[in-house]
Amino acid sequence: MAFFDFWTESIAIDLGTANTLIIHNDKVVVDSPSIVAIDKRTDKIIAVGHEANLMQGKTHENIKTVRPLKDGVIADFNASEQMISLLIKSIPALNKRFFTPSLKMVICIPSGITEVEMRAVRESAERVNGREVYLIHEPMAAAIGIGVDIMQPKGNMIVDIGGGTTEIAVIALAGIVCDKSIKVAGDVFTEDIIYYMRTQHNLFVGERTGEKIKITIGSASEDLESPPDDMSVQGRDLLTGKPKEILISYRQIAKALDKSIVRIEDSVMETLSQTPPELAADIYNTGIYLAGGGSMLRGLDKRISKKTDLPVFIAEDPLRAVVRGTGIALKNIERYKSVLVK
Repeated sequence: MAFFDFWTESIAIDLGTANTLIIHNDKVVVDSPSIVAIDKRTDKIIAVGHEANLMQGKTHENIKTVRPLKDGVIADFNASEQMISLLIKSIPALNKRFFTPSLKMVICIPSGITEVEMRAVRESAERVNGREVYLIHEPMAAAIGIGVDIMQPKGNMIVDIGGGTTEIAVIALAGIVCDKSIKVAGDVFTEDIIYYMRTQHNLFVGERTGEKIKITIGSASEDLESPPDDMSVQGRDLLTGKPKEILISYRQIAKALDKSIVRIEDSVMETLSQTPPELAADIYNTGIYLAGGGSMLRGLDKRISKKTDLPVFIAEDPLRAVVRGTGIALKNIERYKSVLVK
């Protein structure tokens, strides 16, 4: 068996709409935006990850930037396969090998995924030399990554706000008791900001600028204890067509995001209303755990806490909670066999 182990490498992948993270030998070796740049004339990928991200919104007619994943699932099969393959090849330890090792993989998937979408993920993995492919649901991976003991007969509520989807799940005895997956997450927040800039300030900004505004001054509440400074934003004036700059505050962004955050709050309330009473009693004591990049939005924890009257905790390093959990499941496959989809 040890001989075959030499030919096999184990990796855990969090295939996200916004970022793809890969763990190898207990270390995050790839943390890259899920985006590729393609030469339209040859259909070849010319850049992937950070390099392709810098090209976004700045390409000419022969180059297009593509995000192969939409709402947490594969939208462009060919581009996603090439992206996964290139990211795996960029892992330093696999780079030094003379041959391509076969891979044992655990890949993260949204809880609301269909059978067809699941097959697309599995086939993509098999084509990049995946010998053993296991899938794990995002809320489950997030719970493991946060440090929750999912095997206990005890209810825990996880809200994972990613790039494409928000996954809300109540977990007990290594299973998902009730869950809800909605397509309101980081990408929708960015779109809300772009729309707000266009309608309120007649300023046309691109996706990268929208994302930057969200990270720099994004807020879920109009009254923060330690508010960020105002930010100057450059874009194109829709009335004159000239480039222009305006100053915006976090309060304006809170207004822009309000509708989407209300949808997340309503989904959390809906999931709580479907929770069996014994588990609801557990959640009253343990509170709600937030993971994913979207949970870093200022004031979001306080807002959900106010809505649900429950304590809300943000995972440490929420961006990597899911991939951390996927890595732990990979390391202890026998223990987590019941939560992995083979």
